[in-house]
Amino acid sequence: MKVLAVIPARYQSSRLPGKPLAEIHGKSMIQRVYERTLKAMDQVVVATDDQRIVEAVQAFGGEVVLTSKDHSTGTNRCLEAYQKWMAEQGPVDVIVNVQGDEPLLEPSELQTLIDLFQDPNCELGTLVKAIESQAELDNRSGCFVTISKKHEALYFSRQLIPFIRDLDYSEWLGAHTFYKHIGLYAYRPEALEKFAHLSPSPLEKAEALEQNRWLENGGRIKVGFSEVESLSVDTPEDLAIVQKIIADLEG
Repeated sequence: MKVLAVIPARYQSSRLPGKPLAEIHGKSMIQRVYERTLKAMDQVVVATDDQRIVEAVQAFGGEVVLTSKDHSTGTNRCLEAYQKWMAEQGPVDVIVNVQGDEPLLEPSELQTLIDLFQDPNCELGTLVKAIESQAELDNRSGCFVTISKKHEALYFSRQLIPFIRDLDYSEWLGAHTFYKHIGLYAYRPEALEKFAHLSPSPLEKAEALEQNRWLENGGRIKVGFSEVESLSVDTPEDLAIVQKIIADLEG
């Protein structure tokens, strides 16, 4: 199976401008994500709309393509990057969309995601992690997902789902397995192209979660199960936490 990892990297960020170039113990964030992705995959490319990021990636020897500034989502940027890659390198079987703000990404997660495509009917895949503590359940900063018995996503929400009507909230965790979404995606090329050309849907706009666009249009999202805690960098406070973790790990 031929797989390409695309790492969308925008320079502009409302809470942390220039995030991909943020320094973390001697390396930029985008370099750290790139190098960790390479541990699981042979073909990796950064997709960016900013020349500064292009130059930074080239400086550490990475592959990079310059994409339009007009993309509203990482999915659309991912498609343009793949199309440019395909024109020079040829088609692949699966495209993995790797979040550019997770410098602690575990390569094993990428393999779990890719393994979903051993099923020939899998057109789009993502990862979830079971919530294990009350503190995790109380943390509403992420995205929650319900899944079917076939291990396919039913719905994504910024609210905790499902709501257990007949139990006190303190009893929920013991009565049901809740899942939080891990923002890694993989697509068959035809699914990526179809997804990117669908119009934003009502449920997508309501939750500000683009994966609901695919579900609302009748698509299926296969779910893989991760045991790894993800940590994305969205704010200066997040960056400080990651900088300390990596400094402690690397000495």
